Amino acid sequence: MSFVPRKRTCPGLLALLLTVLGFSLLADDAGAANTRVSIGGFEWSKDPGIDLGEKVIWHWVGPDTAHSVTGIGPGGLKVDSDPMVSTPNHPVGDTFEYTFDQPGTYSFACKLHRSVGGTVSVSETTGDPQSDPGPAPEVFWDEEPPQLDEVVPLSTVLRPGGQGADLAFAVGEVGIADAEYYRLVRQGTGKRARWVRRYAGFSEWPTYIGYNVVRYGAKSSSFSAVPGRYVGLLRVTDGSNNVAGPVEFQFKIAAPKKPGR
Repeated sequence: MSFVPRKRTCPGLLALLLTVLGFSLLADDAGAANTRVSIGGFEWSKDPGIDLGEKVIWHWVGPDTAHSVTGIGPGGLKVDSDPMVSTPNHPVGDTFEYTFDQPGTYSFACKLHRSVGGTVSVSETTGDPQSDPGPAPEVFWDEEPPQLDEVVPLSTVLRPGGQGADLAFAVGEVGIADAEYYRLVRQGTGKRARWVRRYAGFSEWPTYIGYNVVRYGAKSSSFSAVPGRYVGLLRVTDGSNNVAGPVEFQFKIAAPKKPGR
């Protein structure tokens, strides 16, 4: 029987191998991958860099969600999270993704807020379309009602015929405004007479951040606009169903003039 001694690895060589292997692993970790971008606080969370064939997933994390992901600048990349929509508004947690198949640097901006956007850099290296983009970001639920100020009917005496008049107000979020109308009806006589509110209909309009002017008191399928005295109650509801108001205002719809007067 012969004995063959086991070769011992040189400690210096082993260290060199581990170092090279470590650099290789780091290089793999440093490569691009599918990635996520948060949209919230009126900004992007980062300007991502990816490889060819990989995608970016945008998340509307709130509380502000009235933003689009729209391609701009030279090259004209036709990417738009909200095609044919001029006033985008997404629910909290909504996503949009796009896979990039050409190298380059692409710029994006929101249709409503040009400062909300960024760039996506795509390398010439073929990437891994199945790579892990990482965990979805935390969302921030909006629990605050929208700001509603400066509610002013620009005319409180409306002409007969149901044309309505302008109502101005300022809001802090994109949402839906609605006004309920109550006709004031006099009941009783003498000292016992009183005005009673009777529901008469409503109007509603989309709202924008800032100053809004809408046509209120106009005749429609939901409001007959007959002559009389009215009370209006204005509310604004944001995308998270938070409600501001009601703010009360009064107006009158004039009766048509009688012939010969």
